[in-house]
Amino acid sequence: MAVLSVLLSITLLLSRVSGTPVSSPRHESCNTVDQGYQCFPGVSHLWGQYSPYFSVDDGSSLSEDIPDHCQITFAQVLSRHGARYPTKDKSAKYAKLIKAIQHNATSFPGDYAFLKSYNYSLGADDLTPFGENQLADSGVKFYRRYETLAKNIVPFIRAAGSDRVIASGENFIKGFQKAKLGKSKSGRNQTAPIVNVVIPETEGFNNTLDHSTCTAFENSEVEEQAEDKFMDVFTPSILKRLEKDLPGAKLSKKEVVYLMDMCSYDTVALTRDGSRISPFCALFTHEEWVQYDYLQSVKKYYGYGAGNPLGPAQGIGFANELIARLTQSPVEDHTSTNTTLDSNPATFPLNATLYADFSHDNTMVSIFFALGLYNNTEPLSQTSVQSTEETKGYSAAWAVPFGSRAYVEMMQCKGEKEPLVRVLVNDRVIPLQGCGADKHGRCKRDDFIEGLSFVRSGGNWAQCFA
Repeated sequence: MAVLSVLLSITLLLSRVSGTPVSSPRHESCNTVDQGYQCFPGVSHLWGQYSPYFSVDDGSSLSEDIPDHCQITFAQVLSRHGARYPTKDKSAKYAKLIKAIQHNATSFPGDYAFLKSYNYSLGADDLTPFGENQLADSGVKFYRRYETLAKNIVPFIRAAGSDRVIASGENFIKGFQKAKLGKSKSGRNQTAPIVNVVIPETEGFNNTLDHSTCTAFENSEVEEQAEDKFMDVFTPSILKRLEKDLPGAKLSKKEVVYLMDMCSYDTVALTRDGSRISPFCALFTHEEWVQYDYLQSVKKYYGYGAGNPLGPAQGIGFANELIARLTQSPVEDHTSTNTTLDSNPATFPLNATLYADFSHDNTMVSIFFALGLYNNTEPLSQTSVQSTEETKGYSAAWAVPFGSRAYVEMMQCKGEKEPLVRVLVNDRVIPLQGCGADKHGRCKRDDFIEGLSFVRSGGNWAQCFA
C-alpha cells in the first residue's frame, strides 16, 4: 500500500479585451519546471493564493543558487497542493451566481457575451489536471536542485489528509522519479519514494499540516472583518460598472469577488498546461486585479498571519518539528504536534536528509509567520493597496500560490565550523530574522534555532483554550 494510514500578460489585461480564451505561447515557453507559470503574467500573478506557482523575482541581489564552496546536507520542502477546483461550498455559490446572472441580465454585450451560454461545469475540491502537472514539475525541480543528496536516497514524505494534498504528494513523487531515473542509473535499483504518512484532517486530531485544534482561533472573525473592510474600498466601482454593463443583474460586493475568482478557477481547469486563459479574466482591468490580489493578501495576513493574534501559533508545531529535524533530536512541543506520530521513528524519523511535506495555503501562512519570515512586515492597510515593496515582500501570490513550495536548506560551507540555514519561498531567498543573517540571508543553525524563541516557548498557544 503506497500510503501509510496514520492512526489507523503576455497579451492580456492592461485593459479589458476580448472575452474569448486567449492562446499563449507553447507550454515550454510560458509554463516551465524552473520558472513556473509565466503565461499571462500581467494578470495571472495577481490572483493571490489562486495564482499558479511562479518563480518570484523581487529584484534582490540575493541569489537562489547554492553558494560556492557550500554543500547541501539537508533539505526540507513544504508545499501547498496544486491547482484545484473550487471547494464544494464555493463551487455551489459560483454556479448559483452565474445562473442568476443568466436569468436576470437582459443583454450580454462585448466581453460579457460568453456569459449568456456559459455552462458551469467545474468540479469541487480535487486537483485539476493542470494542478497534477504542477506538482510533477515540482518533484522534478526538487530532484534537480538537491541531486547530490537525492541521487542516492529518497525523501521522507508526509501529507495532510485531503485527497488533493495526498494526490499532490503522489504527483511530486512521479516528477521526482522521472528526473531521478533520467539522470541516475543507480536510481533504477532504488526503491521509489512513497507518501509515508498521511495525517488525518479530522476535527480535534493534532496535525501540523492542517490547523483545526485551536478553539479560539477557529472561532475568530478577524479575517472576515478585514476582508469586509477592504471590499468596501474596491468593489463599489466594479459593482456599478458590472450592473451597468449587464442590465438587470443585481450583484453583491461578495459576488464581485466571486466573478473575479472564476478567472483563475476557470483558467486552471481549461487545459493541462495553462495555455488558455478564461474569458472571466477580461471582465476586469489591470488596476482591479491589483486590488483583488491585495484583498487576498489582506485575508491571509489577518486570517493566518501576524494580523490575527493566534495566526502564527498555528505554525508552531511544524516549526518545532523542523527544529527536531535540523538537530536530529526529539520534538519538543505542546501545541499542534501529534506525540504518537512524532515519537515513532517510523512516522517521524530524525535521520533523514530530505523531507517533503504537503499542506494547505492557510497553514503554510501560519508556519511562515511562526518562523519569523515576515517579521519586517508591518500590519497591512485595510483601506489602500500596498505594494510588495511596502509589505517587505509579503503577498499571498508570492507566498502561497497553487503549488507553492518553501525550501529550508542546511549547508556546510568551507571555512564555517557550524552548518548554515536559509529559507527560500517560491525561489525567493527570505533573509532570516533575529539570528544575525549573513550577506546570503543565512544564519548559523544554532543561531537560527535560538532566534525561534516564540516557537520554542509555545508562543501564545495557551490562549487557544482561554
